[in-house]
Amino acid sequence: MVVDFDAALWAWVAERPDSWTFVSLPGDLAEDIRELAAGPRRGFGSLRVRAGIGGSSWATSIFPDRTHGYVLPVKRAIRRAEGVGPGDRVTVSLELLDL
Repeated sequence: MVVDFDAALWAWVAERPDSWTFVSLPGDLAEDIRELAAGPRRGFGSLRVRAGIGGSSWATSIFPDRTHGYVLPVKRAIRRAEGVGPGDRVTVSLELLDL
C-alpha cells in the first residue's frame, strides 16, 4: 500500500528542542491503517514503512499516537537535505511494508 499526503512538520517538545520531528498522518488514513493492521504488531504498535519527502527516501516506522493517530518521524538528515523544518508543509509518500 502506497499513499501520498500533505502535512506540516512538528517538533516533539522534550528535554532537547531538536530531539524529534514528526508529521502526523491524516485522520482518515490513520483509521484505515489501524483497521488493516489489526492483530499482532511490533514494539510500541509500530509499522515498518518506506517514506519519501521531495527527492529523499528512508526506511523507518510509523507509531500510533493517541493525539495524532499515527506519526512518522522525519530524520534530521532528510530535513537538511530537503531544507525543511518544523512548521513547513511537505508532501509525504508512504509505503506500508507490514500489511
